[in-house]
Amino acid sequence: QIPIIYSFVEKTLKGEFWIFIGTDQSYDLLNKELMWSKKNIQMIHEDININFKDNKFNQVDGIIFDKFNDLEITNLDKYIEFLNKGKEIISLQKFCELNLQRFPPEIISNEFFLKGKFSIAYNSYQLRMKRAADIILSFVLLFFTFPILIFFSILIILEDKGTFLYSQERVGFKQKIFTMYKLRTMKQNAEKGIPQWSTKSDNRITNIGNFLRKTRLDELPQLISVIKGDMSLIGPRPERQVFDNELKKIIPYYDYRYSIKPGLSGWAQVNFPYGSSLEDSKKKFSYDLYY
Repeated sequence: QIPIIYSFVEKTLKGEFWIFIGTDQSYDLLNKELMWSKKNIQMIHEDININFKDNKFNQVDGIIFDKFNDLEITNLDKYIEFLNKGKEIISLQKFCELNLQRFPPEIISNEFFLKGKFSIAYNSYQLRMKRAADIILSFVLLFFTFPILIFFSILIILEDKGTFLYSQERVGFKQKIFTMYKLRTMKQNAEKGIPQWSTKSDNRITNIGNFLRKTRLDELPQLISVIKGDMSLIGPRPERQVFDNELKKIIPYYDYRYSIKPGLSGWAQVNFPYGSSLEDSKKKFSYDLYY
């Protein structure tokens, strides 16, 4: 058993080694995305007509195919033999799902959607349970955090006067517009009628607002939207329509993030730092697709 344990530890420290078969563009894209992976994964680019007699291929964990349609019937036998050795052969999309826990939109195709990979049963038992949990947990959270809301509402008024609540229209489920509420973290009339991205070091943020953002306490009033059914506790973060219109132009399939209710928090928020640019939104969208 000791040699088996030693082999396992050695392989874990060494990481994984994969062969990629596909276009140069897809290979370069995946190599770039692997920098964000929590695993130690190495990859080489090979032609579809691999010579498996080469000893270096005995050490690989598996093969990633950009397009399985490129496989010819005459090539299948050697790939089946490769599988029989305990190796893996998976699609590019499946590899990203398992190892990145996200779907870069560039790897998704119309065919992938049409095959039902992203189908959602809106009347499913899971979604009904999710909705029930949203309502119960939101009421519980509001009950216990109500004193906190009152306390910080007073501090907001004392520091910058004006209202303590901030309302804004966001894009929701099936692109329906709804009003979302937050504790105000910026100065009154901060945008001056011109929508703009907020950044970490934004000088429009008040002192109290800075603390609220770091602790996420400014998000608590969104529980009202969860109870109303406009949002869920977990899901893609809702965005403003003016920014959505820009993101649609550069991010393929961006509208699909609204096939499920937006959330107070989500998979992208857990895995990606605060985003304030179009490129950040693109990266966060890949996590939304996975969710």
